[in-house]
Amino acid sequence: MKRVTGLDIGTTKIACLVGERDERGRTHLLGHAVVPSHGIKKGVIVDVQEAVNCIQQAVTEAEQSAGHEIEDVLVGVAGSHIRAMNSRGTTTVIDHGQRIAPRDVRGALEAARAIAIPHSQEVIHVVPRGYWIDGSNGVRDPIGLHGYRLDVEAHIVTAASNALKTYERVCEEAGLSARAFVLEPLASGEAVLTEDEREMGVVLVDIGGGTTDVSIFLEGAVWHTASIPVGGNHLSHDLAVALQCPLPVAEEIKKRYGYAAADRQLEDGPIDLAGFGDSAQHAPTRREIAEVLSYRVADIFDLIQLEMKRSAYDGLLPAGLVFCGGSAQLTGLKEAGRDFFELPVRVAAPHGPSGMADMLRNPAYATSVGLLEWGFHHDDSSPNQPLARRNGARSGESWTQQLRQLLRSLLPN
Repeated sequence: MKRVTGLDIGTTKIACLVGERDERGRTHLLGHAVVPSHGIKKGVIVDVQEAVNCIQQAVTEAEQSAGHEIEDVLVGVAGSHIRAMNSRGTTTVIDHGQRIAPRDVRGALEAARAIAIPHSQEVIHVVPRGYWIDGSNGVRDPIGLHGYRLDVEAHIVTAASNALKTYERVCEEAGLSARAFVLEPLASGEAVLTEDEREMGVVLVDIGGGTTDVSIFLEGAVWHTASIPVGGNHLSHDLAVALQCPLPVAEEIKKRYGYAAADRQLEDGPIDLAGFGDSAQHAPTRREIAEVLSYRVADIFDLIQLEMKRSAYDGLLPAGLVFCGGSAQLTGLKEAGRDFFELPVRVAAPHGPSGMADMLRNPAYATSVGLLEWGFHHDDSSPNQPLARRNGARSGESWTQQLRQLLRSLLPN
């Protein structure tokens, strides 16, 4: 039995999901909680105490829902501090010409990881993209095959050390251990992408409150990741400025009447503001709302396309784009995306363990559900393990837990 807890610390919400995988490999959701987020902007913690309070509330409610105490969590990370690059590692097979063993795979991945990065950054993922045995490529899993030399192409993801320390701190102050950090787009991919999409070539776009995360998957692996500092909150802000109304009112108008493309907005006429109080200065038409939102949507699309071109894989993506995240629910986004990118576009809700509540089958919870799926499907003992733990911390233990154990060992019996 394997139990996993995912903690999605987002700009607009904090979600905590608890699940387990039984001996037959079946996964079940045990409990969950979602609370509004405070102290986080554009995916970065800016107020530690506010973030701690929100995390404690989410974890307490999730524990009550699951009927289990939560000690360690997989923490989703994202934001403009994330960096990614591709690297190649080479190792000589220890038993020359004999079967390649897990230690050989680990050696190749460690070689790929040994790249120069700024002191302010820290590796959180080494994700294998493919292997070569004695120069022959196209190998997905080299263990058990024969060869003298093993090469690996890997996608290296780093995060700002200070950001990771802050994540660790808020978890510890909330009574938790950060078991590992998972890049949110990789988690989302576990929950919304199909195997065919991963193989053919697809762009995963996660539009959150403060950021839009872009990931490119090809031949079954991630090849490019980037974070754009524009998200759904910018859409709401634009609407608030245009309508001269408070941000919460603009957010509600966006959800009820928003449309992603003004040229596709067929229904027009003023909207009824009776339910919004006296906050808005005038009653806008549906077309006016669509015009405001379509400018920002086009801006986000431009930035996504820039990342696609920057990756150099923009011509290798026949599966098109898959959108998730809360703002992916904006009406007309799929149609606007098809017109702009001239590729297949779909908006995806997450698939996950049995017993998943209906509210979680929503694009807004792709990362939350994906953290569970990541924890279920990426075994810590696998030599292909893409999770990179913090230096000096053992699995499931924070440095404070290790310090307490050390002090106990020094006390007389």
